[in-house]
Order: sequence, then structure tokens, then C-alpha cells
Amino acid sequence: MTGQPFPVEAGHIMMFARAIGDENPAYEGESALAPPTFTMASAHYDPDYHLRPKPGQEWFGSGAGPGVMPEGGGGLHAEQHFTYHRPVRAGETLHAHTVPGRSWEKQGRTGRLLFSERITEYRDADGEPVVSALTLAVVPEGPATPKDTR
Repeated sequence: MTGQPFPVEAGHIMMFARAIGDENPAYEGESALAPPTFTMASAHYDPDYHLRPKPGQEWFGSGAGPGVMPEGGGGLHAEQHFTYHRPVRAGETLHAHTVPGRSWEKQGRTGRLLFSERITEYRDADGEPVVSALTLAVVPEGPATPKDTR
């Protein structure tokens, strides 16, 4: 199976559910079901995720100072859609593979807006789809994202 491995662990599910304030007993125990947005936590297993701190490097968003804007920063996570092919359960390892989706532009009140989709497929060890996630980002063209750095 190709793609970034994402081990689905019972303790991770429990902590995720507590963090979102959901005390549903289905999210506890060794055969726990994962809450609906749980696959977003797969970023913690991606060593190249741009918001993940890296030892010896400045980190965007530490709160201790102004931080460093990552390349492509200055945008907005506008939408997130999930399609579930079956429930996500503790004890399995999913494999995440992300590809670009559609992109388009619109004229906003203060300038051009650049829209782009990212599609992440989470598949199980047999290669069967479990969750499909579509992320929509919007970046305004302007001082934070000059044309020559897109």
C-alpha cells in the first residue's frame, strides 16, 4: 500500500474525542470508532506536514513570537468535506494519499481570490477506500502572496 501510513490507535481516538468535547462511549476502548473528523489528525504522522514543529528550525505558530510564514501562507482553509465509505476503527492502519483537485479564480471586493482543492484518500491495508476528504483553500492575491511567489 502506498501513501503516508496513519496508524489508528485507541488512545489517539479517545484523546481526539475528549479534545472536541464528545463523550460518546463508541470512541473508547480497543475497538473504538473514530469521530467524524478524526482523519485530519493524520497530519501528526506526516514528517513533512508544514505546521509540524521540526527540531532546530523556526516554527510557524509557536505563539512565543511572530513565527515564520510558511510558503503559500496567508490563505484561508475555507471548506472541508468528508465522504465515508465505512467507519474508521482503532487497530487499523490507513494510508493517506493527497492529490490536487480543481483550481479557479474569482474577483473579490479587494482583488483576485485563488481557490484550490486538495483531495486526500484514506485507504485500508487492502487498498479499499475508507474516507475521502476534500479541502478547499482560498488565497487572496495581494501583499501576503505576491504574483511572483505563487
